[in-house]
Amino acid sequence: MINFFVFRGVLSFILIVLNTLLCFVPVIILALCKWLLPFTKVRALLNVILDRIATFWIGVNNINQRCFGKSAIDVTGVNAFEKNEWYMITANHQSWVDILVLQRLFNRRIPFIKFFLKRQLIWVPFIGLAWWALEFPFMKRYSPALLKKRPELKGKDIEVTKKACEKFQHFPVSIMNFLEGTRFTVEKHRQQSSHYQHLLTPKAGGLSFALNAMNGKLHQLIDVTIVYPEGIPSFFDYLCGKISKIKVHIRVMPINDSLLGDYQNDAEYRAYFQQWVNELWKEKDRQFDVMMKGEGSTI
Repeated sequence: MINFFVFRGVLSFILIVLNTLLCFVPVIILALCKWLLPFTKVRALLNVILDRIATFWIGVNNINQRCFGKSAIDVTGVNAFEKNEWYMITANHQSWVDILVLQRLFNRRIPFIKFFLKRQLIWVPFIGLAWWALEFPFMKRYSPALLKKRPELKGKDIEVTKKACEKFQHFPVSIMNFLEGTRFTVEKHRQQSSHYQHLLTPKAGGLSFALNAMNGKLHQLIDVTIVYPEGIPSFFDYLCGKISKIKVHIRVMPINDSLLGDYQNDAEYRAYFQQWVNELWKEKDRQFDVMMKGEGSTI
């Protein structure tokens, strides 16, 4: 006899696939139109339409999750946002479920979220091509060992960040950046000798480059702390409805001029920005601890 949870998860996954295929066709057609008609106003209009299709796709998936996943998301903190504002979003990263949670929380409440993605993810069937069509920034990171062998690659990842963010200056957008750069595991935490109890070490450089590449368009940072009290779930566990509760705390802070500068060449600014990010992460680590303990008040 098929387990009820597994049946629910399989059905939910099938519906996500069907929804993806339904939206994939118009997304690719419009992406080809953008490629064939490289005019600024035409591309801007097509980008708006593409984002609306993606918003519809997320909306259908959110209904799917509420019907089959049945995970209750307990949200504390800031709850009011603007649809015509440019936002930078940061969050701790533990699972693919993080992305689904963020989409459930923010879809249609803020401008469409663009994620920084590892370049390898472009090969994910259908979704990878859709991400490319929607102009998600794909990052190619170089290891210290490779940079030592090929010093000419130094700074190439920064150039990619700047080019990606330049496209987002013409219409409101939300840019998502997982500062840890990878999903949390106990092993990664140990290898990094992280100073944080619940988090990996944040990487300040990518955030600084993104803020500066937007040339002052970003005025607010949405900082999201995600906690899974029952343990970090897999994507399929979430679809099956095995995760009964997820806790989220949201805070919004201003992005002022002191956070802008030349991260690569200005040592004083770089030290200041790294310290600012470290303080952001210390606060997040304390917030995570409060949420794990189930205390009523939040920081």
